[in-house]
Amino acid sequence: MSALKIRSDACALDFLALGALVHRLDPGIIPFRKARSFDIHVSGGEYNVAANLADCFGLRTGIATAMVDYGIGELVQARVREMGVQPFYKWFKHDGVRGPNIATVYSDRGQGVRAPVVFYNRANEAGALLKAGDFDWQSIFANGVRWFHSGGIFAALSETTSDCIVEGMQAAKAAGAVTSFDLNYRAKLWASIGGDKKGQETIRKIVQHVDCLIGNEEDLQKGLGIEGQDVEQAAKLDPQNFFHMIERVVQQYPHIKLVATTLREVHSTNRHDWAAVLWLDGQKYVSPTLSLDVVDRIGGGDGFAAGLIYGLLAGKSPEQALRLGWAHGALLTTFPGDTTMAKLPEVEALARGGSARVQR
Repeated sequence: MSALKIRSDACALDFLALGALVHRLDPGIIPFRKARSFDIHVSGGEYNVAANLADCFGLRTGIATAMVDYGIGELVQARVREMGVQPFYKWFKHDGVRGPNIATVYSDRGQGVRAPVVFYNRANEAGALLKAGDFDWQSIFANGVRWFHSGGIFAALSETTSDCIVEGMQAAKAAGAVTSFDLNYRAKLWASIGGDKKGQETIRKIVQHVDCLIGNEEDLQKGLGIEGQDVEQAAKLDPQNFFHMIERVVQQYPHIKLVATTLREVHSTNRHDWAAVLWLDGQKYVSPTLSLDVVDRIGGGDGFAAGLIYGLLAGKSPEQALRLGWAHGALLTTFPGDTTMAKLPEVEALARGGSARVQR
C-alpha cells in the first residue's frame, strides 16, 4: 500500500496547477532571425500538465494564474478554454504601452545537427507579480482537489512567486490534496533574483511542503544542492545514477514519497533515446527505452508528468503509471507545440508496447 494518500471521494477538481502562462512563437525549423511567420502556442510548465490531463486523459483540471486584459490575454484565455482547463485568474490591467504582459517565448525547433534555440521576453510579466494572498485558496479547495502542482520556473520569476507557491501548498495539504513540484531549474531565471544560492534556498523552502518531486539529476543538483556526478559526463540513460541521488534526497527530505524523471539521450535534434524512472515509497521502477523521431521536444517532460499523475490518480500500479507517463511524453514529442494532441487509447497502446504500424 502506497504512503501516497490520494483522495477517492468526489472532488470538483482532480488536479490544480499554479504557475504563469506564456505564449510561445514557433517558426518551425527556421531560425528566428530568418523567420517570416510563426505558430503561437500557449504554454507554461505548470499549465501544460493541467492541459494534458484534461485534453488527453479526461480529468477535471484547473490553473491558478495571472491574466491581463488585452488581446494576447484574450488569445491565451481562448486556448485555455479549448483545452478544457478551469481558470482561476488574478486579473491585471494592461496600461496600453508597457504592460503588465503575458510573457513571450521565442523558440525554433532546430533540425538534425542544429539544436533548438530558446529565448525570452519576460519583461513586466504579470505572472511575476503574483504573491501570497492573490488567490482565495479556501474557496478554490472548498469543493475538493485531489492533486496540487507547481514548479521551479514559476518559483524563479520573482521574489514573491515562491511565497504564493508555499501558501498554495499549505492550503492543498490542509485540504487533503497530494502536492507535487517540478524542479525545472533554470539558472538564467534565478540569476536575476539572487543566483543559485537564492534558488536553492527558495526551492528547499517549497519542498518542505511537497509529497512528489519531478526533476532530473541536474535539477536535483542545482535546485536542491544534492551532490552528484557531472551530468555532462554521466551516461544519460543509466537509471542507477538517478536512484543514487534519490537516496540523498530522501535522507534530507524524508517526507518525500515520490521522485520521477525522464531520461533522454540526444543523438541529434530529431533522434532521441527516451526512458523514465520512478522512485515511490522506496521502490524503484524503470521504463523501457524507446528511440524517438522528434518533431518538437518542448513539453515532453510535462507530458511525462501528466501521464504519470493520471496513472496514480486512476489507481494504476506504479509500473503502469510510469509507462503511461513514458508513453505520453514520447507521443507529445511527435506533435508541434507544448501541449498534447494525443488520445488516451494511443497512450495506452504505446504503454502496453504498441508499435507505429499504420492503423487501418
